[in-house]
Parts: sequence; structure tokens; C-alpha cells
Amino acid sequence: MPFPFYEPRSYTPTQAPLAAYRAMAEALGLERAVLVHPSVYGRDHTSFEHWLKVCSGWMRGVAVVYPDTPIADIERWHALGARGTRFNALFDGGVPVEALPRILGRVRDFGWHLQVLMDVSRDAKQVLTLVDFGVPLVVDHCGHVPADQALTSTGFLNLLALLREGRVWVKLSGLYRLTSQRGGFADTLPLVEALLRANPSQLVWGSDWPHPAIAPPMVNDGDLVQALLDACSAAELQQVLVDNPNRLYWQH
Repeated sequence: MPFPFYEPRSYTPTQAPLAAYRAMAEALGLERAVLVHPSVYGRDHTSFEHWLKVCSGWMRGVAVVYPDTPIADIERWHALGARGTRFNALFDGGVPVEALPRILGRVRDFGWHLQVLMDVSRDAKQVLTLVDFGVPLVVDHCGHVPADQALTSTGFLNLLALLREGRVWVKLSGLYRLTSQRGGFADTLPLVEALLRANPSQLVWGSDWPHPAIAPPMVNDGDLVQALLDACSAAELQQVLVDNPNRLYWQH
């Protein structure tokens, strides 16, 4: 089913049909998914609502709420399985940071979290500010800091400190966004291991499929799973892939 893209937009994605996702998920043994509303649809959540309805047994969602989003919309999205709102601090065109208090005031009573796309090395204090907004904070893509800079970055060290305290969640996703590598991802292993040492009970994993706005060659999802297997013990895999997402997405 086609859905119209927002104008203007920063990229135009290739087609990503549900059947292609299910084939990938089945091949890798993935049973559940979280749909994050993409910027290419702007404020229009028609596709978001459609796929949450179609996939209601195994999918949760992260919407994009604005200061004037009607509460009725948020109630409907919550009933469909939405459990968070996304804030893009990395690219222009999204909601401004100044609007976050009003946005979070609209979703707080639903128990939603704030998912943030940010490079924690750009502004070392930003993650410290966002964590104090009064809702759970989920930081995308390991903090989106370049792999060769992470362990010396004050922003990443701040992220690790918050993680140790259990004050933030981090998604072990998008490794190919942190490096020029398209397979193996050996140079990202130290930062993933640092996150695991800090607090494996506050980490979740995601494929980031269908890998939008990434120049070819396209990443292999099996390589992303293998990178996780290389970094985690069996107990950590249970936390990252099962226990933690249950708490963050399914138990409320």
C-alpha cells in the first residue's frame, strides 16, 4: 500500500514491503519489531497507524508527537501499540528542542519514553539535559558517535555514566552509521563492549531495517546480528533481545 511522502524531505527511501521485512526477520529468528515513524512522512501518521493495526500481535511503535498533536491522536496511537515519541537532534526539520517540555507533557501520562537521535559527541551536556525531562530517555544508535572517537568523547562518557546509574536506555543499533565498514564492524566493538559493561539491563537492540538514507553498498542484517553475538554473553543476549524490550515496549 503506497503512502504519500512529505514535502520537503531529506531523502526518498526505496520500497520496503512488509513481506521483505518478514523474510529477513524469519531468516534471523526475530519475532517482534518496533516501528519508528520516519521523517519522510512528516506529521502524517497514516502509515504508522496502518502497520500497527496489521501487525498488532508482534509490533510496537514510536510516534513523532508535536506540541499541538491532539490528545485523541496520542490515545489512538497508544491503543495501537505506540510507546514513545521520537526527537531528532541530529538533522534539521524536526521539532525544536524548546518544544520538548510541551510534547512530553502530552505523553507522560501514557508512560511513553522519549527516543532521541543525537550524536552525543557534538554537545557533551545535551544528554544530561534530556535525561532530566521526566520521562524515560532512549538514545538511538549507541549515541551516534563515530566509533573511532567514542571512548575519548566527553559526551559518550556522560552517556556511560547515565547508563551505569540506570537513568538512560541505549539502542545497540545502526553500527554501520558509526563507521565506514559495511561488514564485521570490528571497530565498533569497543564502544559496544563499553555500553555492555556499563549496564546491560538498559540496552535494547534493533536492526534499523530498511537502513534508510545509507549509501550503497547496503548492509547485511545478518552481519549486524553477528556483531551483537560477538559482543554479548548468553546472559547479555537474553537481556538485550528479550527481557529489556519486554520492559520498555510490552509491559505497559
